[in-house]
Amino acid sequence: MGIKQELGRQIKKLRIARGYTQEKLSEMADISQRALSSIEIGENFVTAETLDKLLIALDITTEELFATNASKNSDELLKMINRNIAEIGDAPEKLEIIYNLTKSLKRK
Repeated sequence: MGIKQELGRQIKKLRIARGYTQEKLSEMADISQRALSSIEIGENFVTAETLDKLLIALDITTEELFATNASKNSDELLKMINRNIAEIGDAPEKLEIIYNLTKSLKRK
């Protein structure tokens, strides 16, 4: 599979994970639905401008978009988790979600 297809597949995966339709994401990114569809199926490659728009609309970093499925060690994961929590700040509703998630994981 080529890079256009891999990138398109990753964008589609992230879009679906966030519950966005192509119509919704294309609107959020200010691109046409046809352009998004072409990107997702690997027909067209994104421009730098379109990539920036998609990163903002999906609320992800370039690292997250291009991340491989390679496993990270525990230290790396803990640093990433702590960074994410620090970025959340003191938003009570988001902290409660994190608390409930971690609490549910303890039971397993």
